[in-house]
Amino acid sequence: MQIRASLNDPQLFDGDLLVLGRAANAAPDALEISLDALLGGALSKAAARLLFKGKAGQKVALDVLGASLPFGRLLLLGLGESTPAQLRDFAAAGANEALALRLGRVGFVAPGAAQIALGARLGAYRYDALKSVDPESPRAAIEEAVIFGDEAEVARGVALADAVCDARELANEPPNVCTPQRLADYAAAIAEGVEEMEISVLDKAAIYAKGMGGLIAVSRGATREPRFIHLKYTPKGQEAVAPLVFVGKGLTFDSGGLSLKPSPSMTEMHMDMAGAAATLGAMAAIAKLKPNTPVHMVVGACENMPDGDSYRVSDVLTMYSGKTVEILNTDAEGRLVLADALHYAATEITPKPRGVLDLATLTGACVVALGHHYTGLFSDDDALADAVLAAANEAGELMWRLPLDPKIGKELESSRADLKNVGGRWGGAISAALFLQHFKGELPWVHLDIAGPAMSEKNDGYVRVGGTGHGVLTLVALAEALAVAPEVKPEPEPKPKKPKAPKAPKAEAEAEPKKPKAPKAEAEPKPKKPKAPKAEAEPKPKKPKAPKAEAEPKPKKPKAPKAEAEPKPKKPKKAPTQGE
Repeated sequence: MQIRASLNDPQLFDGDLLVLGRAANAAPDALEISLDALLGGALSKAAARLLFKGKAGQKVALDVLGASLPFGRLLLLGLGESTPAQLRDFAAAGANEALALRLGRVGFVAPGAAQIALGARLGAYRYDALKSVDPESPRAAIEEAVIFGDEAEVARGVALADAVCDARELANEPPNVCTPQRLADYAAAIAEGVEEMEISVLDKAAIYAKGMGGLIAVSRGATREPRFIHLKYTPKGQEAVAPLVFVGKGLTFDSGGLSLKPSPSMTEMHMDMAGAAATLGAMAAIAKLKPNTPVHMVVGACENMPDGDSYRVSDVLTMYSGKTVEILNTDAEGRLVLADALHYAATEITPKPRGVLDLATLTGACVVALGHHYTGLFSDDDALADAVLAAANEAGELMWRLPLDPKIGKELESSRADLKNVGGRWGGAISAALFLQHFKGELPWVHLDIAGPAMSEKNDGYVRVGGTGHGVLTLVALAEALAVAPEVKPEPEPKPKKPKAPKAPKAEAEAEPKKPKAPKAEAEPKPKKPKAPKAEAEPKPKKPKAPKAEAEPKPKKPKAPKAEAEPKPKKPKKAPTQGE
């Protein structure tokens, strides 16, 4: 499906379907009134009959053949409160209407061009790459979607849509297709031709040489070899700025190992790499949108399979960090792979990262606690947690902060090693997060358990059955939010240079000494010299000591923005600490 922007009059749209939006309880706008007039009042009559109020999910559909309009069908949909998710649902509904009726060209009229482009692509997504095509019943497809809005916003929406769809595709691919090497190849494809990106991939021998005990143990039973992927994005001039690091769980298939899962629980385990898919999708979007802040991605990719050489219950592993872990359950493998990746981020990425986020389909316990729509967020850094929650809110992805209870953490204590890989029966999502906390070093850290929203059992608006690509939009929004400060904050400092302040102050410096002893007299002369106040107002450095103050900042010291790079996460600190 090709998506393009247009600023033409939607009434002149020469396509098959025009999709029009109206917000909840809003009056019809000028376009809707004009279309209704051209249709002889048919639109307003149908809306009244169907009690249409603009609520999310409401719709009015009319065939307009025979009317003086170039398109054949009009669809009026409710936008609700016009949140990002509701705008995406609106566009997805329009796309699905077109697919159901086999209409090839669709136009969309609604605010938020980026979200409309994103929703149209996501709503039209289908994973059918491995299905045969019946020549007598070819698949319905939208040839072109026209978004009536700003071209740059539409391009942004398309970039985000491509990234989310790629994450969905990776998660939906079967494990004999999406292997650890497939993830490495996709990462390499992202970096190809992008000047700001570079990639390194460790093969099995290099992983063993580094002593990544968690990744080595989990992958030992599989015939497909593990890969450790490090993708870097560094904008020009930002080489010394502390990067943000995304860590993704890359289990391309999880049988449970010797702690074998029952067959029904194994059917969706090709999606156990959804965390890695989300981080890869985010990096693909970042490569196109180019936020002005460094971002790294780290993924440990492997399979967890039973075999004579598999790691065993009661084994004690020596992790990459040097800590030892007693294995009580080989199906609690994701945390072992993540632990090595977190330690790598904390010790081998330079400059020292400003923060690290890991994404993983880690525990069923999180789904029990929050259901299928919310991600569980755990963190030991309030500023970074608030920044992530604010980014999730902007992106329209649901997240909820959960506690790191130290009492539950005591259940990870082992009599034979530094830690056990599982805790007690209750609070499994919390104990998993507490396990990871032991390996993140001194870095500000957020753990996102996406086990619930990473996959969907049914179609729901822009969310389609299978892998959802959840997390991509939040990661991109976070990177862009943290990039704002370096770009904007230095601007006020260079401003004094533009008016060539040095000359004005000199003139004042000579004039000021002539009136130093007449502070009281100044009150009277003020009316006599109306221009003097203006001169004072213009440079504002007139406060006798201001020139010196100017000399202190000397905006030439560009190290100030770099210093700001670390506190940046505090910027969105006003966001709620408990999800949306």
